[in-house]
This record gives sequence, structure tokens and C-alpha cells, in this order.
Amino acid sequence: MKYLSISFLAVLLLFSCKQGPKTTDEEPLQIAQANLASEEGRTLMETKCYVCHNPSVPENGQRIAPPMVAVKAHYLDVYKERGAFVKGIMEFVKSPSEENTMMRGAVRRFGLMPAQQFPEEEIRKIAEYLYDYQIEEPDWFKEHWMDRRGDSLYNKGKKPTVVPKEQNPKEMGMKFAQETQKILGKNLMGTIQNKGVEDAVVFCNERAYPLTDSMATNFNAQIRRVSDKPRNPKNAANASELAYIETFKKEVDAGGPIEPILKEENGKVYFYYPIVTNSMCLNCHGTPGKTIQPNVVQHLSRLYPDDKALGYNENEVRGIWSIVFDTPKDSD
Repeated sequence: MKYLSISFLAVLLLFSCKQGPKTTDEEPLQIAQANLASEEGRTLMETKCYVCHNPSVPENGQRIAPPMVAVKAHYLDVYKERGAFVKGIMEFVKSPSEENTMMRGAVRRFGLMPAQQFPEEEIRKIAEYLYDYQIEEPDWFKEHWMDRRGDSLYNKGKKPTVVPKEQNPKEMGMKFAQETQKILGKNLMGTIQNKGVEDAVVFCNERAYPLTDSMATNFNAQIRRVSDKPRNPKNAANASELAYIETFKKEVDAGGPIEPILKEENGKVYFYYPIVTNSMCLNCHGTPGKTIQPNVVQHLSRLYPDDKALGYNENEVRGIWSIVFDTPKDSD
């Protein structure tokens, strides 16, 4: 998180006392709160949007959506004022349609973005961060945009400052879950858009475990996705995990903010966080004959004869991340 250091706060207070009007005690706190809010917006954007809008994917590679800087550029082209910009982003994310998109070329190339079940406040923070800060852009994008628009304001805003700090167990667990979800989501979306849902079922059957295991090795952690209604018996939740799933179901139904569950025991951190369905999930986890096409149902029946992961609607807990890693030495 982007916290001001104690030494920087001290310099700020000293400077304000000697020059200009005297500042109030609340001003440094307000600055710190603003920095914290911007860091939250950046984190939300990178964990929720970069699954599809990642700037690091080459333009001629398996890109499945435009980079976020392209989204920013198109919306700035239409909405110059901050309030209108934020409102425009929020309205489209809540209800994507070809009529209200500012990126018709992207819709023709990549298809219309599925509706996302993000809390409204999270969408707002992402949109505000997009407007206020310069964001990462691919090497090719500036020239691409200038050739078309010639507008130097496509990525206007303050340059973000990332203050490195030690992560606590909660932040580490969220990073492990979100980074693994990014990898799985990017590959899954790419397969769906390039080959179709049938091939996505095969991808999940053949590649999901190896990709998850590679991320676990990278993070030196145990990373599992478990469910009370598993598709693969290997993903069945144990008694403790079943209890956590029920807890998360109640929290998601209540519509409030969701916090991970952490337990520390014998030098290990046990981290749990819900996996919540969106419209894309229903292609394989919805209702056969309604949201799941007959050919996909046949694939699922062949690959998973004991499949229980069906009948979901949007915004339901399909399972949880169950992650175990060493307690950070300085977490106390």
C-alpha cells in the first residue's frame, strides 16, 4: 500500500510550518488517505481487469481484450471531466452493450465484454484511478494512438509512486490467489475466444492443474481450488473448508465487502477466499440446455462423469481458494 513514511510526514509538517499558511493536523492524514485510495484503485485494476486487459500481452499475441490504457484513451476522448469519465466507465461495466460502448472497433475484434459482478464501489475506484493516474501502456500503443487521434492526453494524470513494503499474511495470500487467477483466467478467456467453450473444457481438464502447480512452486506455497460441489473429485473441500464456504456464501448474499479468512498455526498461514461466479462461468457451470450448450454438456459428461459443479447463477460462491504458506518472519 502507498503509505507515507514517518520521515516524509515529518519533513512535510516542518516545511508547512515555515512557509505559507499553517496547515491543519488533518492535512497529512488526508494526503495519506488519498494515497491509500489510489493504491487500492491500482490493485483492483491489476487484479480484476488485467486478467483480460493486461498491457504485457503482445499486440500480435493472444490478446483477448484491449489494454487498459486503450480503454482510458477512448473514454478520455469522449469524457473530459472526471465525473463524467467515471460515470461512463461504471455504466458500461455494469451493463455492457454495443450501444453504450466507446470502443466499437475493440468490440468488433474481441467481442463484447461479459457483464461483471463487481461491487459498484470497486468499479468506481478503478475508474477514478484510471482518470487520475498514468497507467502502464504497451510499447506499441502511443504510436498507434497518435497515428489515429494525435491526442497527447490519452494517458494523462499523475505518475503513480509505488512504495515497497513488506507484505503481511493477508496481502500475501491475496497476491497468491489473484496472480494464479490471472494466469488461469487469461488462458481460459483466450481459449474461449480463439477456439470456443468446448476447447475451454478441455483446457480446464488438461492445463488448470499444471498451471496452478507452477504458480504454487513460484510462490513456494500450496494452492488449491476446492468446492462443496466439485467438478473433479480432487477439488472436494474438507470439513473445515466446507464451513468456510458456507461463511462466504452468507457474506456474498449479504452484498457487503468480503474479507479472506486466515489461520496461523505451527509456522504456517492457512488462507481462504471465495471464488464467485460471473457470466463467463455459466458457460460451463450454469444450467444445461440454458446457459450450457448441448455439445459442452456432452464434453463435460465425458471428462467428468461425477460432475457436481452445475446449476450456478451469477454472483454465487462456486468454491474457495485454499492456500498454505510459511508465516512471514516479521508478520508479528
